[in-house]
This record gives sequence, structure tokens and C-alpha cells, in this order.
Amino acid sequence: MVRETIRFWRQGRAVEVSGFHPRTTLLDYLRLQERRVGTKEGCAEGDCGACTVALGRPRGGRVHYEPVNACILLLGQIDGAELVTVEDLAVGGELHPVQTAMVEAHGSQCGFCTPGIVMSLFTLYHEGQRPLIREAVNDALAGNLCRCTGYRPIVDAALQACGEQPKDAFSANTEQNVQGLTMLADGQDVFVGDETRFFAAPASENSLATLCAQHPDATLVAGCTDVGLWITKGMAEIEKVIWLGRVAELDIIEETSDMLGIGATVTHADAHPSLARIDPDLGELMRRFGSWQVRASGTVGGNIANGSPIGDLAPALIALGSELELRHGDATRTMPLEDFFIAYRKQDRVPGEFLRRITVPKLKVHEVFRAYKISKRFDEDISAAMGAFKLTLDGRRITEARVAFGGMAATPKRALATEQALVGLSLDEPSSWGEAMAAIARDYQPLDDHRSSAAYRATVARNLVFKALSETASGETRATRIIGQRDALQAAE
Repeated sequence: MVRETIRFWRQGRAVEVSGFHPRTTLLDYLRLQERRVGTKEGCAEGDCGACTVALGRPRGGRVHYEPVNACILLLGQIDGAELVTVEDLAVGGELHPVQTAMVEAHGSQCGFCTPGIVMSLFTLYHEGQRPLIREAVNDALAGNLCRCTGYRPIVDAALQACGEQPKDAFSANTEQNVQGLTMLADGQDVFVGDETRFFAAPASENSLATLCAQHPDATLVAGCTDVGLWITKGMAEIEKVIWLGRVAELDIIEETSDMLGIGATVTHADAHPSLARIDPDLGELMRRFGSWQVRASGTVGGNIANGSPIGDLAPALIALGSELELRHGDATRTMPLEDFFIAYRKQDRVPGEFLRRITVPKLKVHEVFRAYKISKRFDEDISAAMGAFKLTLDGRRITEARVAFGGMAATPKRALATEQALVGLSLDEPSSWGEAMAAIARDYQPLDDHRSSAAYRATVARNLVFKALSETASGETRATRIIGQRDALQAAE
């Protein structure tokens, strides 16, 4: 059966919407249809957080809330979820604990960014660790920019309000909300529109495969953290949207002793713990992957399938030797991840074919992994360069190497000359490392752009080769690494 509407939970009741344009964003729906203007439009690209709202979905017998950027989230993507905006928090004239703390800590001045900050803190109030520490608050607020107050009073408000177990109207109504959300989960395919313009949300992988074969020109959307910018910034005339968020078969993590299998629609937030167990560097890379809002929406498969040369995950997974599984109709095929990228924003994927799974080998004995993200801002920033290294050791000598960089070419790309130069090097002879450092210039000819110059990228890449060798030789990270010692990071994970 096919449902011609989307349905979501709002203020304790089910809401049904039909007849909307597939490009309609959640922000436009809130401000133009509901006339709920507390949610603001700032950057319109998911960076400033002024548009933050919370989406709740059942998990473990309660509603699990996550922050999302309403400016780049499509309206259809909230199907089956509870939608919470800043107007929903106060009950009977009494402010929510987060709002009260913001008032008492003087955390707001002009107020434009405040609704988004309050909604990020609302999700932290419900989902944050206990006891709460300042670093966790900073992580939660990395996707919210404040231009007047400064973050100290905002962080103080978070520490005041979010350190205790939730006690608000939402926690009190958990059972009712879980029942309502369970009722919405009907397992039906969603198709809003007609054959020429539609928003579709298939409920199974077979339905997705059929729909993609029928409409190979449709735009596939997972988290919409990239496609959303095509709409808000590129003004793209997207007429056919297929959202993958209801395909349960693609939202699975499988783990064995030597392999991690990640479904294409697994979010960065959900993939983070499993990837961090492979290596702390991979965990830290995921922690710095955009903001909490981006990690809650964006997916591992989407970061790869969009073919961006600056996607952080692809170089790391290439270095680890990952493979992709793709499906077209009833046929599936696998390939090494590095072979998927053909040219700038072009991948080895035929029309109607979709990415279904990424297989990541775990590190073996005597294998060492290092990953480094270089960006202007430490948090929530696009990489100028991202380097990943997997070195196989026989004692103190390198017997095999896999090296990949992002931001250095039109695609994420292995550094084959550097790999060859690394093989045979002794970790006890730094004077012999120069050839491997110089080889990086044969692997890449980086371009100048607004993120960095070609000369800067070339120098950084060369230095990262030395850094990877130096840290591998010493067995620990250097003090210059902002994230600190590896044992402290492992303890945190």
C-alpha cells in the first residue's frame, strides 16, 4: 500500500500533510504554514544553528531526541517523528528548565540565535551524559553561533539545567508519545505528488530498488546535509526526491571480530561508537564531523555517495581498505572504495543504482592507523586537507602502507607513490623518511581555493607524513595534537 501524505507527531497529536512541493524545507513549513516563527533562518546552510529544532523517535522504550537544522531538512523527512520547536517548551506559562537557566545565566542578548541554542540544549537536557562536563556542552553547542553574548553564560546555563535527569512535560509524556509514534509506523511506502514531481519515501529496500529503476533521474536523499544546500544556495530545481530514511535494511550496523558493516543510511552519530572502537583517531574524526545537528542527520553513505573531494570519511575508510556494496534493481556488486570516485563529483554509479553498505576492515595485529583533519576552525569546519595512514609493521620496519588524502585532488585519492616509499622504512631511522615525505608531491597537485593555497596543502601533506611516522615510532601522540594523549581519548570513548 502507498500513503499519499506524510505523518508526524506534534504537541501530543498526529499531523498529516499532503500536496507539498518536494523541495519544501522544514523551516519554510514552520514559518510559512504553521506561522511558528521562533525558529529562525540565519545562514540557510546548516552552519549557524539558528533554525535548530528537535526530532524525536522511539528508542529503548522512550523518545530519543536529536537536534536538526530545519533550514536544510526537507519537510518529508520528518515523517514518523515527533517535531519539537522552541514554542513547545514552555507549559502553562512556565518556562522549560533550559529556558529558565538561560534567563538566570544571562545567556541571551539580541535573541536571534537563542531559539536554536535553546533547542540544542533541550536535546542535551534529554540525551546528555551524566554527570555533565563542560567539554560535552561545548560539543553540543558547536553547531550554534552566538554573535553577541559569548559562550560562557550559555555554557553555564547548560551546566545548570542539563546535569540532572530530565523532568519536564516531555519526559512525563514519554509513554503517550511512544504510543503515538508507534501508531505512525505503518510500514507503508510514501509517495506525495505525481510521476513528474514527487517526494517519495519507500519503506523497504525492494521498494527503493523498484522506485530507483522507474525514476533513475530522481535525487536520492539520506540526511540532506548536502542536497539541502543545492536547494537553499544553488536554487536547484529538484522535482523528484527519494528519501532513504524509512528503509530499515539500510540502517543496520553489523560487527564481527575483523569487520564492521555500516548500512548506507546509518547516521554519523550512530556510527561514531563503532568507528571509534576501530581506532581513537577515527573516533576523534567523527567527533569533529560537522556539528551535533549534522551528525544527527548526515549519513555515512551520503558522505561517500555525494563524491565530495573534501568528505572526511572517504580518505580514512580508503586507508583502512573499505569496500562498497551497490544495488541496481535485483543486482548487487562490490568494489574497493577508492575505485568509486572517478572525477570531481562523479562516481562509478549508473542511474538508478544506490549505495547500500560499506564494509570496513578492523585493524589487525601490527597495523597502526593515524588520521588528521586540518581546518581553519577546529570544530564544525570543512577540511583544507585530511590525511589517513594505515601502516603494517614487522617489528620496527614498515612492510605495507595505505595512505589516502582528501582535499588534495578532485577526488579522495590514495597516495600510491608515498605508499611505495614508506615500505621498508625503519621507524628508528628518521633520517630515511625524507623520500616518503617528498613522494607526496608526486601523488597530488593541489589547487588553490578559499580554504587554503596549493602551497599550504602541499606543505601540510608532507608534514603529516612525518607526523604519522613520528607518532607511530613513539607509540603515542605528540603534545602538539589538540585532542591530547591517546589513552585519555580511549578512556573517553
